[in-house]
Amino acid sequence: MTGPAPAFRIETADYARDFEALRAVREPVFVVEQQVPIEEEWDALDPACFHVLARDAAGTPIGTGRLTPERKIGRMAVLAPWRGRGVATALLEALVAEARRRGWEAVSLHAQVQAMPFYARAGFEAYGEEFMEAGIAHRRMRRTLSGPEPLREHVAVRGAEHTAEVAERIVALARRELRLLSPDLDPAVFGRPALVEAMKRFAIAGRGGRILLLVHDATALSRQSHPLLGLLQRLPSVFEPRVVEEPVDREDSAAILVNDRGDSWFRAVAARQEGEALMGHPARARQLAQRFDALFERARPATELRALGI
Repeated sequence: MTGPAPAFRIETADYARDFEALRAVREPVFVVEQQVPIEEEWDALDPACFHVLARDAAGTPIGTGRLTPERKIGRMAVLAPWRGRGVATALLEALVAEARRRGWEAVSLHAQVQAMPFYARAGFEAYGEEFMEAGIAHRRMRRTLSGPEPLREHVAVRGAEHTAEVAERIVALARRELRLLSPDLDPAVFGRPALVEAMKRFAIAGRGGRILLLVHDATALSRQSHPLLGLLQRLPSVFEPRVVEEPVDREDSAAILVNDRGDSWFRAVAARQEGEALMGHPARARQLAQRFDALFERARPATELRALGI
């Protein structure tokens, strides 16, 4: 099983300052891949647009998008190796958030026909007839922004029972991926039968799901016969456990649970009972997932947790 995709970040770009970074994405995607004439790719609107850039962990540009004064989203592009990893969704969310910040009632775009399902999932609706643009079939799409933002829920989490209830909800809402960091896999929370059962349902749902698990002391967990470890042993194709070993990483005593729908739970200090959950908040979930992934990449596989007899 492969590890998680490397972290990326979304940032605002200045057209003049960051032109080469924008060019490093747009020309390979539009001019080279899609054969858009280069004179059509760069237009007079570009200097007046609000631009966003996605960069990988090394700072290399991997995605772009822009918001025009005409209240349109455009030039959405992600380099091929990064497609399917959430970069386009993050770029689109940043552009929609900026449109909301400006008080716009709606935002529109010209979607390549093959990309229409992606925009539809983000709340855009198609209208008008299909048309050709730069030799590619497009449809116009529009999303209304007036009214309240999508419901988000902030929950102050107190005590093991409440934490387990919130964690069970986050697991139940997951689509295909869960990330769990708990130094000692707190048995008072993650050993509760209802939560273990929720993870089992996720694991056997047949959606190709996986659970990335980070702990600090795998040997101690084996001796404790933690209820979740039995599930891990029976479903090794779903669980990917690793052990945090780098001294600087072990100083991070936080606990994290995050799903791929935008729901998360966090304790700054795992041993304390206080924590917070943010439901329906993709930006916070991405932030925690990136923090988790940085630790996960440096951790070693917890082979001792897969041994018979745990």
